[in-house]
Amino acid sequence: MTQLAPNRYDVVGSFLRPERLKEARAQHAAGAIDDAALTAIENECITELIEREKAAGLRFITDGEFRRGYWHLDFMWGFGGIDHVELERGYQFVGEETTKGSAILTGKITGSGHPFIEHFKFVQQFEDENHTAKQTVPAPAQLLLELYRNEAAIERVHAIYPDEEELFADIAAAYRTFIEEIYEAGCRNLQFDDCTWGILVDDRYWKDRRGDDFSEITEAEKYLRLNNLVLEGKPEGMVINTHVCRGNYHSTYASSGPYDAIAPFLFSREHTDAFYLEFDDERSGSFEPLKYVPEGKKVVLGLITTKRPELEDRDAVIARIHEAAQIVPLENLCLSPQCGFASCEIGNKLTEDEQWAKVALVKSIAEEVWGC
Repeated sequence: MTQLAPNRYDVVGSFLRPERLKEARAQHAAGAIDDAALTAIENECITELIEREKAAGLRFITDGEFRRGYWHLDFMWGFGGIDHVELERGYQFVGEETTKGSAILTGKITGSGHPFIEHFKFVQQFEDENHTAKQTVPAPAQLLLELYRNEAAIERVHAIYPDEEELFADIAAAYRTFIEEIYEAGCRNLQFDDCTWGILVDDRYWKDRRGDDFSEITEAEKYLRLNNLVLEGKPEGMVINTHVCRGNYHSTYASSGPYDAIAPFLFSREHTDAFYLEFDDERSGSFEPLKYVPEGKKVVLGLITTKRPELEDRDAVIARIHEAAQIVPLENLCLSPQCGFASCEIGNKLTEDEQWAKVALVKSIAEEVWGC
């Protein structure tokens, strides 16, 4: 029987890449091995990962995003009308600049035959009565944000899409096509990863990017509308959950700020089935904005950080779960790390053993709190 996410103890999706996978991808980029050789190594590493996921007691299995260089860009490049581009500079996170990949619009956006469908099918073969495959992709709003990354990129978009409504319609249609095709392949658990909400709350980030005339409300309405254009048409029996992030690159972050300003938009009005939310440090603020979460909707508390190897204090995490339960009923709460362990190929600054210790802590705390 297919399970629907989230589980009481869960993970966001990405895992640290093994060194031999990183080496194989570097060799492939240099032309030393072909596509078939790289795919064979990816398949081996993903198979081993899924064995570890099952051994760790996870109910939902993923490919760890092992076939990607980036959590978001590889998916975007799979759409028609979007290509890979290398920028002069990467994005500036706190204390570190990212690698320089991005997405460039080359024509009208289409979604049929996306390569991630086959990626999902590979994971799906490992499903059994206790384990169900989950697919992660960037949210539609995230694609819009990438295409609008600077004034030159915006001009390029407007040259191809003079009418923004047509751009919205084509992005939504491409996502709906992808969702229909991956649903036909058997996927019932899809996750939208979305940094747009995490950075909307950071005044510094937006003023640096858009100037002093930036309107938080206008942007929030825009991203909400685009995401809902896709979410409203989801197939029956499929859940689409949203993970909200503030940036996760080599243990650094892009933005800070509590959920207060976006909660009336995101929590109240986005038609997602559940929210995976970062609450691993003071940058996320209090649990108070959770009052906007509709009755019965699940919230996955990201109280365990993937950015540092040290294990959290067990009693402190349990106390925070019960604090959140004063706003969202305990039966509607779950627990996970705040983000993936390797949102990009470089990964965060911890070892694989430390990664799995974090997963084990999530599971053991959930078992104590919910008796699962």
